[in-house]
Amino acid sequence: MHTVADILTDWYDRNGRSLPWRETRDPYRIWLSEVILQQTRVAQGWNYYLRFTERFPDVASLAAADEDTVLKLWQGLGYYSRARNLHAAARQVMTEFGGHFPDTFEAVRSLRGVGDYTAAAICSLAYDRPCAVVDGNVYRVLARLYDIAEPIDTGAGRKLFAALAQETLGKARPSTYNQAIMDFGATLCTPTQPRCDVCPLAEQCAARAAGTIAERPVKKSVAKIRNRRFHYLHIVCGDRTVLHRRGAGDIWQGLYEFPLVESELDAPELYATEEFCSWVGNDWKLLGKVDLPKHQLSHQLIFATVYRIEVPAFTPEAAACAVPIAEVGDYAVSRLLERYLLSK
Repeated sequence: MHTVADILTDWYDRNGRSLPWRETRDPYRIWLSEVILQQTRVAQGWNYYLRFTERFPDVASLAAADEDTVLKLWQGLGYYSRARNLHAAARQVMTEFGGHFPDTFEAVRSLRGVGDYTAAAICSLAYDRPCAVVDGNVYRVLARLYDIAEPIDTGAGRKLFAALAQETLGKARPSTYNQAIMDFGATLCTPTQPRCDVCPLAEQCAARAAGTIAERPVKKSVAKIRNRRFHYLHIVCGDRTVLHRRGAGDIWQGLYEFPLVESELDAPELYATEEFCSWVGNDWKLLGKVDLPKHQLSHQLIFATVYRIEVPAFTPEAAACAVPIAEVGDYAVSRLLERYLLSK
C-alpha cells in the first residue's frame, strides 16, 4: 500500500513547479527564497529572488551591504522586518559561523528571524535532513486529509500538526516530500475551490468524506483590524523635498516617508496642529491634496492623504531631513507611498 508520502512525491515528480530556488542546494539561496515567500505569493516573490541573488550572490555580499540598500531592494514586498532580520542574520553567519551557512537545525534556528518552519525547510531542502516543514499549505493539507478540528493557532494545535507532519514525512526523500506537500497545498488543495476531482489523495481524505473541506483548517482567533488616518506632508522648496526615516516600534520601521501627522483631524484643523506647523511653518501654499486608496495591512487599514505644499524656506526640523527631489527614488519607501510617487 502506498503511503501519503509516496503518493505526494509521485505527484510532485510529475507536476511539481519549476522554480529557481529548487534548482540549487545552496542553503543561502534556499533561505533567501523562504524568507521572501513568507507572506508573499510565488508570482510576486520570483522577481525579488532574482534581483536579490543578482545583487547579493552569497551571504557575505548581503552581510556587507548597508540596511538602506537591503530595504530599497525589498521595497514593495511588505513585512519589512523580514528584510531587517535577513540582513542581521547574514551578518550573524559571518561573525558566528565564519561565513559558512550552518548545517544543523539548532544552528540554523539560532539565526535572527528564523523559526521552526524556516529552519526545517533549509535543513531539508539544502541538506536532505528528515525535518518536516509546517506552513499554511501543510496545515491545510493535513487538516483536510485527517479532518482535524483542532485550531492551528493554539499551542496544542501547533504541537499536534508538527508531530503529524513529522510522522507523515517521507524519510527516504525528505527534501522532495516537503516540496511536494507545499506545492500540493498551493496548487491543488487550495483554500477555496480545491481541485478534489483530480486529487490523488481524494479517496483517503477524511474531510472530503465528512463534507468538512471548507471548514478545515480551523482557526480560533480572528485578528481585529485597526483603522489609522495618515496625513503626509509632501513639502517642496525649490528642487528639494523632505523625507523622514521611520523609527522603531511601528510599521515600516527604517523606511522613509514624507513628514507624517497621524490624526483624525482634517483641514483646516490639521493646519493648526503643532506637528503640522513644526514641519511646514507659517508661510506655505497648498498646491494640491491627494486621497490615496485605502491600504490594507495584516491587522491595519490605513486611510492616507498627501498634501503637496510649497514653502519659501524649510523649518529647522524639515531642513534636517531635506533631500534633492531627483534622489527621492533612491530611498526605500512603503508600497503606499511608492504608488503615490509612481502616479506623479
